[in-house]
Amino acid sequence: MNGPTVALASLMALAPVALYTRSMANRNAAPETCSALADLRIEDTNLLSATVVPAAGDVPEYCRVLGYVRPAINFEIRLPTSNWNGKFYMAGCGGCCGKLRSDSDFILDIKRALRRQYAVSMTDGGHWGENIFDTRWGYHNRLAEIDDGYRAVHETARVTKAIIEVFYHKAPAQSYFGGCSSGGRQGVMEALRYPKDFDGIISDAPVLDVTGVVLHFAWVGRANTGPDGKNLLTLADTKRIGKAVYEACDHLDGLKDGLIGDPRACRFDPSTLACAGGKSADCLSAQQVDALKALYQGPKDSGGRQLYPGLPLGSEPYWGYWHTGQTSDASDDLFPRFGEGFLRYLSFEEDPGERYTVADLDFDRDPPRLAAMGKVYNATDPDLDAFRRRGGKLLMWHSWADAGPSPMKSIAYYEAVEGRVGGRDSAQAFFRLFMVPGMDHCGVGKGPGISDAGYDPLTALERWVEHKEAPASLLMTKTDSAGKVLWTRPACPFPQRAVYKGQGDRNAATNFRCTGP
Repeated sequence: MNGPTVALASLMALAPVALYTRSMANRNAAPETCSALADLRIEDTNLLSATVVPAAGDVPEYCRVLGYVRPAINFEIRLPTSNWNGKFYMAGCGGCCGKLRSDSDFILDIKRALRRQYAVSMTDGGHWGENIFDTRWGYHNRLAEIDDGYRAVHETARVTKAIIEVFYHKAPAQSYFGGCSSGGRQGVMEALRYPKDFDGIISDAPVLDVTGVVLHFAWVGRANTGPDGKNLLTLADTKRIGKAVYEACDHLDGLKDGLIGDPRACRFDPSTLACAGGKSADCLSAQQVDALKALYQGPKDSGGRQLYPGLPLGSEPYWGYWHTGQTSDASDDLFPRFGEGFLRYLSFEEDPGERYTVADLDFDRDPPRLAAMGKVYNATDPDLDAFRRRGGKLLMWHSWADAGPSPMKSIAYYEAVEGRVGGRDSAQAFFRLFMVPGMDHCGVGKGPGISDAGYDPLTALERWVEHKEAPASLLMTKTDSAGKVLWTRPACPFPQRAVYKGQGDRNAATNFRCTGP
């Protein structure tokens, strides 16, 4: 086994003979074989337990290994006890991680891969948090910030591969990573810092520019807060705004189907919603119109320099959950509060602490002060040369309607990589970006686009890595609450887009083609 941290010979000397005399690929592992993994010695690692978990539903029986890489990177590894497919899959985590959410149904989770007989693992990011938006762990804790920024995924992958080789007596033939939001950033960070860890990476709605998106969240929170501390734009307002936007822009992609194909082509003017006189239930006050313009504009300094893109037109159906709140008291809007927590405990070299508020942020003075922590968190460097040279494949996915990390940032990153490697053909040989209309951030919310269960990027990545079949499109599937298919549509490699052929069922992907420059 390669690498200085784990020598196969030393592992073999420490592990029971049964680990090496039994092939696990096509037969069951004895419980004692699993439990013996807890006695392994791996550098900088404490293994806590290893137990067999019985099969349940469509999840096969597996050996569950718990442990941590010092000082505090907790991990969980799940190893199928029979019919292992010979591969390793690691899932990233959204927000700030903070716990081992191994049984969640979040997008690209480890259960989906385990059902396909992958050996799987995940990490808590190197710290504990009450939820994925809890940032208090970072207060004056640089090592925890580094672990969360990039070290936790790499170290968990290192230990997982070592244990896989012991348990199955061979290394995984391929290693894959998949994550959304912060997990998508983790994937790109792996390709940048540790290009040998994974053969293929799925980066879904990645928060590539963490410090920039924090400015974005703070800007939205400040713009949408009135003098009384309540939200200027409420859930009812966002529904009205979204209806107007879709009426103005839905047809621009050549098909009126409840989806905005590319918000960059939309020219919606918030002033059209202004009340002629006073405030009523069907229009917006002057103060609300100004707030709406600020949300679309995005954060700028006093000189007019754009610090981060604004909210994309078409994302309005999802604002209630993420930005404007489900009520009017500004207490359940997740992203502005997450941005404030990030500013208090993670954004600056010297953390200002709990008394710091969004109102304290200076959009002229503070952006340069975020640069130091940007080196820990931001995955914006287009230098993927080492990952590309070793044959790695990066499949990135972002929704045009994402109300969180801007889809424009993923486009800018792809174009920067394309420019670095000498053009589209060279870039798309190893990196493809798919832009999807109508979908929420990570497919969480219910709206016009698909949910997180509406596509299968892992199969596409497998074919690309293992069979050299680059994905010409990805199939999107929209279902109702009962699971009935409402429509299918191809997602195309950027800058191509899906266009209706002009005949046939508009709800069938076969009647669309990918076209464009």
